[in-house]
Amino acid sequence: MENYDLIVIGSGAGLNIVSSAVSSGMKVALAENGPMGGTCLNRGCIPSKMWIYPADVVRQIEDGARVGIEAKLEKMDFELVRQRTWDSVLKERNAIDKAIKEDPDVTSIRDIVRFVGEKTLEASDRTISAPRIVIASGARSIIPPITGLEDVDYQTSETIFNIETLPKSLIIIGGGYKGCEFGHFFSAFGSDVTILQRNPRLLSNEEPEISSAVMRKLGKHVKIRTAHDAQEIRKNNGKIEVISHDKVKDEDIHDEAEMLLLVAGVKSNADWLDTATTGVELDDRGYIKVNEYLETTAPGIWALGDIIGRYMFRHTANYESQLAWHNMMSDHKASLDEHAVPHAVYTYPTVGSVGLTEDEIKREKLKYLVGYSFYSQVARGTAMANDHGVVKILVEAETRRILGAHIAGPEADQLVQQVVYLMNAEDGGYMPMARSQVTHPSLSEVVVRAFSALDEPGAHNH
Repeated sequence: MENYDLIVIGSGAGLNIVSSAVSSGMKVALAENGPMGGTCLNRGCIPSKMWIYPADVVRQIEDGARVGIEAKLEKMDFELVRQRTWDSVLKERNAIDKAIKEDPDVTSIRDIVRFVGEKTLEASDRTISAPRIVIASGARSIIPPITGLEDVDYQTSETIFNIETLPKSLIIIGGGYKGCEFGHFFSAFGSDVTILQRNPRLLSNEEPEISSAVMRKLGKHVKIRTAHDAQEIRKNNGKIEVISHDKVKDEDIHDEAEMLLLVAGVKSNADWLDTATTGVELDDRGYIKVNEYLETTAPGIWALGDIIGRYMFRHTANYESQLAWHNMMSDHKASLDEHAVPHAVYTYPTVGSVGLTEDEIKREKLKYLVGYSFYSQVARGTAMANDHGVVKILVEAETRRILGAHIAGPEADQLVQQVVYLMNAEDGGYMPMARSQVTHPSLSEVVVRAFSALDEPGAHNH
């Protein structure tokens, strides 16, 4: 038995806990069965954005024609994109590996670990124990049970960044943020892309107005089939054939491509850990249950990040790691604050969102106002010849507290962040913006305009 002050499972946001613990003089065991740095660094945010930015440049060049700039794309160098991606990922990963190896207070266990008793874990050749344990071991791609899938080669978000050549054609099963981001990249780089989405809406977790804007713009470059259920997969003359059922027309559709990418959701990695052995309970989806302090049902064990199945964003996991560390070390616990969790989808166009959707507000039976604005209504949007950008703001009627903001269009990720700051300031209302001068002509005006257009639900004719 090896005894430590703290065991951390997972080297994504879990590294934040390791760093704080070592600074406090603790002896730490870090268990990681994959590459150091977790999902974000190795198969998520970092490599995907190294791919997405070049795709954005391609679309900007094409869109130049709308404002009188006729440009010609000479070459799209996927090999350079790959090289830049892996140079960045490996530099950071190797730096983490080096720091862990050189730290005498950290023991690295490169293996799957599982609980074998109270606060006791077993790897293949060792048993470890600690009075405090943090579980931050993430989630992995769901492999949907489609007939014939086992007979073809396919990619997931865990493997796609390893490809060495671009496919001439690609079928993506899944129309969430991963499907839309990969669809944007591959179509911009010349692949013939088809997205199959089970839900009637693309980006079904976003507001309908946002989904519609993406459907319209991305749909000019990608064949998007919504309300399509993938039924069967076959090999066909060196290609992959996917037979999907159109639930609206009640007919089967056949699509063929060189490559198949599965991004139909994720599942918790908790099933690797045998958590019940130590008293850590899971919810009905298999994610670890935590309270408002990120404590699991077992005293002395905390969980954070994707494995708790709440908000699966690296910035949220980083925040949760700070909270878990504070609550682990302090007598004055801090509660989880999830009222203003932002996210972005880096597709075409970019999506930025924070807070509640209109349906969620209705379910909570809150009285609210809604405000819309369009990029085409402000000078900067007109200068950009933008015909699709939209802002939707949701505010509590009596208090003017901001409930949600949803944006599709250029710089949506940065524009929504302005609202995040408001939601965390004063009383969470929009008066600081109302009192402020706004640079003219900037895209910020489109957000201000949405707040100035607040009205009763249904009053807008947009």
